[in-house]
Amino acid sequence: MRRGPSASAANAFNINTMLKSQLIDKLAAEHSHLRHEDVEKVVNVVLEEIGEALKRGDRVELRGFGAFSVRKREARKGRNPRTGEPVKVPAKAVPFFKAGKELRARVNGGDDPEAR
Repeated sequence: MRRGPSASAANAFNINTMLKSQLIDKLAAEHSHLRHEDVEKVVNVVLEEIGEALKRGDRVELRGFGAFSVRKREARKGRNPRTGEPVKVPAKAVPFFKAGKELRARVNGGDDPEAR
């Protein structure tokens, strides 16, 4: 089951994508008192630490943005889509992101769709 458009499909539908390099450029421009190289190091350290925490099985919460965690997927039987033959799919851990309340509201024009 596909859960979202691939990068090429996203571009075909004119969905904007921000690359890590563009994020670094934007942050460097907004904080001109910092060297571009220093901004790049900070972004790389933050992303690396999030990855390392997830690797350890920890949860990373960024208030107002969201939380990263790891979910376990049990081993299961799948099917080869080309041949239809049964295939064993091993258990695995997958990264998961849950958007925070402020981010959901920002994306939805100020309204949090999960607010009750």
